Amino acid sequence: MSGQKPLGLYVHVPFCAGKCPYCDFYSLRGDEAIRARYAAKIMTEMERYAGLPVDTVYFGGGTPNLLGAETLGALLAHIFATFSVAEDAEITLEANPTRVDGAFFAAVRKAGFNRLSMGVQSADPKELAFLGREHSPVQAARAFSDARVGGFDNISLDLMLALPGQTWETLARSVDFCARLGPEHLSAYLLKVEPGTAFAQRGVEPLDSDAAAELYLLLTERLEQLGYRQYEISNYAQPGRAGRHNLHYWRDEEYLGFGSAAHSFYQGRRFHCPRDLDGFLRGAPPVSDGTGGDFAEFALLNLRLTRGLRRADCRERYGAAGEHAFARVLQNAQKCPPALYRADGEQLSLTPEGFLVSNALLVRLLDNV
Repeated sequence: MSGQKPLGLYVHVPFCAGKCPYCDFYSLRGDEAIRARYAAKIMTEMERYAGLPVDTVYFGGGTPNLLGAETLGALLAHIFATFSVAEDAEITLEANPTRVDGAFFAAVRKAGFNRLSMGVQSADPKELAFLGREHSPVQAARAFSDARVGGFDNISLDLMLALPGQTWETLARSVDFCARLGPEHLSAYLLKVEPGTAFAQRGVEPLDSDAAAELYLLLTERLEQLGYRQYEISNYAQPGRAGRHNLHYWRDEEYLGFGSAAHSFYQGRRFHCPRDLDGFLRGAPPVSDGTGGDFAEFALLNLRLTRGLRRADCRERYGAAGEHAFARVLQNAQKCPPALYRADGEQLSLTPEGFLVSNALLVRLLDNV
C-alpha cells in the first residue's frame, strides 16, 4: 500500500432514542441485540479494506453514544487492528448532551477517541423544545464540562439558525453560551425543512431568506471576534482546529463509509450503503453512484472552503487541463457580482455573501468547465 494517500473512515451509527422533527438522516430505534449485530457487521465489512492507511476516523449518526463506551471502544480497536492508522489521526465521536456522563467520556477517550462533536443546536429553551431536543442548556453545559474532565481537549459544538421567529438576540445568546464553554470548533447550520420530515408534515417554514442571510453574516462576524475563523460555509475553528475529517470531503479526497446509509469515494468511484438496516445486516451490496473526482466536482467542493480553489492545486491534480479549467472559472467569475467572491490569478474564493447564494453562484462559476 506504499504511496497510497491516507483515507478518512466514516462509521454511521443510525440508532436514536427519538427522531428530531428536522432530521433527514437515516436513524431508527434499535434494541441492544440489534446494535451488537450492527457493530459486528461493520467490523466484518472493514476487513475488505485491511491495511489501508487512515488519518481520520469519524463516528456519526444517529446518536453514536447509544452504542455505549464498550462497543465504541471495540469498534475503534478493530479499526486500529485492521487499518494502518496514523499516530496523529483525528478520531471524532458525535454525541448528544444526554445519556452521557464523565465515566462515558473518560472511557471513550481512553479507547482512543480524541475529538468530540456535540449537538447543542441552541441555548434557548423554547428553541430547543421546537427542535425536539431532549437536553436543556444546563445539561449541555454539564456534558461539555464532563467531556473536558474526561480528557477531551478538542470539542466541536453545533448550532442551528434561521429557525422560525429567531432573532439576532436569541441567536447571540446561544453563540455567547457556546463561547463561554470554550470549544475549539463550532458548526452552524441553516435550518432546512426536508421532505418527509416531521417539520415538512407540519408545514414548518424556516425564517425568510433575507432574515436568515442577516443572521448568518452577523454570526460569522461575531465568531470571528471570538477567535473562530470561518474555514468552510458552515464551520468555524480556533487556529489549527479545523475538522480534518470533513476536509477529506471538501478537498475531494477519498474516504470509506461503513454502515447503513454511509457513503464512500474510493479508487475513483462513489458508492453507498442503502438506508436499510436489515439489508445491511444481511450483507446487501453497496449501490454504485458512478465515478467521482472530475474537475467540476473538485472545484465545487473546494469552493465550499474559505481558502477556495487554487491554481496550484488544480495543476497538481489535473495537469495542464486543470490549469486551463481554473482559468475558465476565473473568466466566469468576471461575470458575477464582485461582492460574492475574491480572486487573483492564483486563487478564487467565495465571500460570506457568496456562500449565502453558493448554489446559484457555483452554477455560473462552473459553466462550460
